[in-house]
Amino acid sequence: MTVPPRSSVSAGGSTAASSSTSSSAAGSRTRSAATPRRRRQLGAERRTEPLSVVHPRPSLRRIVLSRLAILATVLAWVGYVVSTVLWQFLEYGSQNFRFTMETVGYLLVVTMLTFSALMYLVARHGALLRFRSHRRASRVELDAHFSGQSSVSARSEVDSPMIVLVPSYAEEPGVVRQTLWSAALQEYPAIHVVLLIDDAPDSQSPALERTRGLAAEIEAALKKPGTRMSDAQVVYEMGLSQGQPVNSLQVLTLAGHYSWGADWLRQMAAEESRADHVDDFFCTQVLGGLTAELAATAEALVMAATAQELPSAERMLQLHRRLTWIFTAELSSFERKTYTNLSHEANKAMNLNAYLGLLGGEYKAELSFSGTALRPVQPGEAPDLSVADAEFVLTLDADSLLLPEYCLRLVHLLEQPGNERIAVTQTPYSSFRGAGTRIERLAGATTDIQHLLHRG
Repeated sequence: MTVPPRSSVSAGGSTAASSSTSSSAAGSRTRSAATPRRRRQLGAERRTEPLSVVHPRPSLRRIVLSRLAILATVLAWVGYVVSTVLWQFLEYGSQNFRFTMETVGYLLVVTMLTFSALMYLVARHGALLRFRSHRRASRVELDAHFSGQSSVSARSEVDSPMIVLVPSYAEEPGVVRQTLWSAALQEYPAIHVVLLIDDAPDSQSPALERTRGLAAEIEAALKKPGTRMSDAQVVYEMGLSQGQPVNSLQVLTLAGHYSWGADWLRQMAAEESRADHVDDFFCTQVLGGLTAELAATAEALVMAATAQELPSAERMLQLHRRLTWIFTAELSSFERKTYTNLSHEANKAMNLNAYLGLLGGEYKAELSFSGTALRPVQPGEAPDLSVADAEFVLTLDADSLLLPEYCLRLVHLLEQPGNERIAVTQTPYSSFRGAGTRIERLAGATTDIQHLLHRG
């Protein structure tokens, strides 16, 4: 199964998936981390708040007006044909070949323009109907669905491991870094983020060297919080296995872990460079959004302990697992052009397919006259490359960002009864608000129109 995000080529989204939180760049993001904040152009976008995660429920009046707009468009076209085209022929006749061809050509142009407007209105109406009927899965449903997964002591036995593939070619390291962080901080039982570097392997570019080190850098940064949360979960599970009832001290200890996690993310956001509106989005929505959720949970736990309204043992375990899932992730990078027997076609699809073909296998790197090639290991051989298998594959552009709960909600959708035959789910992507140039604002507008059309 594949779980593509906003900028994926696969379609097939559903109502529940389309409400997932995500945002993507409207254009290329090329800037250095040390670049000072750019000056804003006249006519740049002033709004900075992103699109709502859940669209407001449309009123009956809005739906009726949407239908009337469709009807008015059709009647306007019919009126044009009758009052202009047919009237011309009835009044003056065909006259000559040139007059006839000009009239027919003009009619075709107007018809195509009208058809384009009509398709937008139809898609918009479909989106409104979807917004009206959509019911977003609650946090309680998500916790209950994943409650049986990922014991720290048996992480290899997780039912639905996920691999996130991030194809990258000549991207700025700062751009890729934010994308990898947004994927690594996803709340999911077992997640492996792989950066698929498609640059020439013999390149001496400093930016490429920096990109190659991003996976190890992020994994090292997550080691401290990941170890803390995993150890806390192990301690609680040991007490739970011994039949210890939940007490106020355990609740307050868990609240402390949530507060510590929120402070860690808050400190990370404070140290981030903010050169443009995309950096603002990463700090306020990706890091800030997760920080707010953890802080709110910590406060609720303190209040529960104070009022002696203690959570159940199962709920405590769910909360421990949530922290572990957020702060633990495996990251690595892969360069297909290093190996002669993998496709070197210069496109994103083959970059993805080269790695997908290796999933679940162990390989030996052999040096030949034409270069290094990968072959499956023979019995008793030690592999040079082991690629874990995955139940879900998420493809994510190197200039896109995921908001918290993205993976959790899409997998929850795919695993609902009745969706057993659904292989692909996708959410539409949206532009980053607050573009500093007019061209970025226009590109973002076209992106948001696609966002609406995708829903309809």
